[in-house]
Amino acid sequence: MAIRKITVSSGQVSDDANTSTGALDLPAGTTAERPGSPTSGNIRYNTETQATEIYDGTAWGKVSPLTPNISSITGNIFSGFATNLTLSGTNFLSSNLVVGFTPSGGSETTVTVTPTIDTSATVTVPAAIYGESAGVSIAIRVTNSDNRTSGSVIKTVVALPSGGTITTSGDYRIHTFNTSDDFITPVTLTGVEYLIIAGGGAGGGYYYAGGGGAGGYRTNVSGQSSGGGGSSESSINLTAATYPVVVGAGGTSRTTQVAGGDGGDSSFNSIVSVGGGGGGGGSDAPRSGGSGGGARSTGSSGASGTANQGFAGGGSAGSSNQYGGGGGGGASAAGTNGDGNTVGNGGDGVSSNITGSAVTRAGGGGGASGAFNAAASQGLGGAGGGGRGGDYETGGASAGIQPGDGTINTGSGGGGSSHITNISGSAGSGAGGKGVVIIRYDTTTL
Repeated sequence: MAIRKITVSSGQVSDDANTSTGALDLPAGTTAERPGSPTSGNIRYNTETQATEIYDGTAWGKVSPLTPNISSITGNIFSGFATNLTLSGTNFLSSNLVVGFTPSGGSETTVTVTPTIDTSATVTVPAAIYGESAGVSIAIRVTNSDNRTSGSVIKTVVALPSGGTITTSGDYRIHTFNTSDDFITPVTLTGVEYLIIAGGGAGGGYYYAGGGGAGGYRTNVSGQSSGGGGSSESSINLTAATYPVVVGAGGTSRTTQVAGGDGGDSSFNSIVSVGGGGGGGGSDAPRSGGSGGGARSTGSSGASGTANQGFAGGGSAGSSNQYGGGGGGGASAAGTNGDGNTVGNGGDGVSSNITGSAVTRAGGGGGASGAFNAAASQGLGGAGGGGRGGDYETGGASAGIQPGDGTINTGSGGGGSSHITNISGSAGSGAGGKGVVIIRYDTTTL
């Protein structure tokens, strides 16, 4: 039988209404079975993705694919430090979101993530990108599982905060300032914590002198104590700026019958810790400060500390050369009193783990013994670096002990002197210890 040829126009195929209630049979197969040389408009059913897909001349995508859009990116790309970025937008879909990072003049690095929801995804900045220098522009785009790509959003690599000696502990980045310097942050920091300790006071000069008071102690580390029995202070946020950091010097040693030198104030972001008061010496009364200086042995009282920073120094009583100087106040306790049978000890400091390890700082200096003091020993420095007091006691095993300095960068007080001219090689009373400022922030918030 002869085959009859039927001519069909394109209009009859593509433009006429199809009233069939059946189905159009499309080619079907896996992703690997796609045509090797597709052309624009090719359409098929993908049995892996269970979606009808069309070739747009460049790539296969779902019929009516969804194109993603990035509306904003939260977080920063820091030079030399890995951080997370949160991308917000639309049509991220539910899986296999490819995030591309392209440095200016460089090649793209990609990371595949699972979106949190269709409008949000979090990605860790890859090493190749945070290895770029500050100031480099990074173009960020996403490609969703519909194989459609968003436009790019530009982020600029920024420097990390700088200043002081930088260490890390867990998620914290810590800046320790042993000398005055600037703390510089190019970005806003939230929940910043600090420990600010002023310089300690020096012990009183010449003989039977009181110990120096510790520098004022202030902190806002949650759950820890400030000096003087105060609680931790409020958390702070910092905008991008340069913040001067002042580290107070220790009080100056004395070789004459005067009170010890006061410690210098320490400060950061308008938060000031008051320098420790010098110990009493000669006819000079002890001096008030962050913690107060101890009394010289003339039957006087110790000097006061500053509220929520430190405690008072110890008083003194006795007769003739049996006087014992009072101990300098510490951040966590007052200096103890001296008398004819007792030499005053410096008050203890406060412990903080702001650097990741517990360290006690800001102890008061010990008082000095009299020439014939029955205690036969010098006053002890308070825990945290307080200097010991001098001991002149004649003929005893402790005779001729010189006063000690407060430990540097703890803000501790120096020890009082005991009849310097009769102790060979003595250079004066114990100097106060230099203060310290420590700043830390949680890197997960960068």
